[in-house]
Amino acid sequence: CEDCGKSLIGECKLHGPLIRAKDRVIPSRARLTLPHYLTLRVLELRAGNQQTLGVFAKRVIQKRTQFGPYVGQLSTKLTRYDESRLVLQVLKDGGKYFLDTPDEDCGNWMMFVRLARNQEEQTLVAYQHCGEVYFTTVKPIEPHTELKVWYAADYAKFMEASAVFIKEESDVCPLPAVTTKEPVDAWICSSCRNAFATFALLESHQCINKDRV
Repeated sequence: CEDCGKSLIGECKLHGPLIRAKDRVIPSRARLTLPHYLTLRVLELRAGNQQTLGVFAKRVIQKRTQFGPYVGQLSTKLTRYDESRLVLQVLKDGGKYFLDTPDEDCGNWMMFVRLARNQEEQTLVAYQHCGEVYFTTVKPIEPHTELKVWYAADYAKFMEASAVFIKEESDVCPLPAVTTKEPVDAWICSSCRNAFATFALLESHQCINKDRV
């Protein structure tokens, strides 16, 4: 104790415990790689204060948007298995390896994307290209929609899994019927709130707020 000059086992009975200063919590590597237009949400708390997380869109994400590559450790077996996430493997030097993510500092944000349970909720398709795994959107993703993924048809065969087929959607979104004399804007930027008549105009505009956190 610096006040009474004694060496003690435990806290000083006269002057009390020390004031403990804690280090600032640093986000994991996986969380730091999250694009600015995506966000993580806690969906549920499991035993041991374990969180179930999901990745959600903060603004409209265009169809055919590619994410990746998926970051993980090449391994002959998985050290962490989560039934809500896809199991991913790649072909490297003639061998088949798992993309293992034992913790959040060994992967990127794609490790948080949950698997799609059916065709309706699937927004992403996973596939292998040049020994890496990528996710690509199969339809426009609206704000506040969770990103969910399943295997592409060829990758499903490689993974010995069933394929989920996404029906083709028109890239042209019909405008809602006009019931008043005022023009109806179908697409609104979630960052600057400007409205646009078509999805293409929304994606091409230069948003002044898109890089703000």
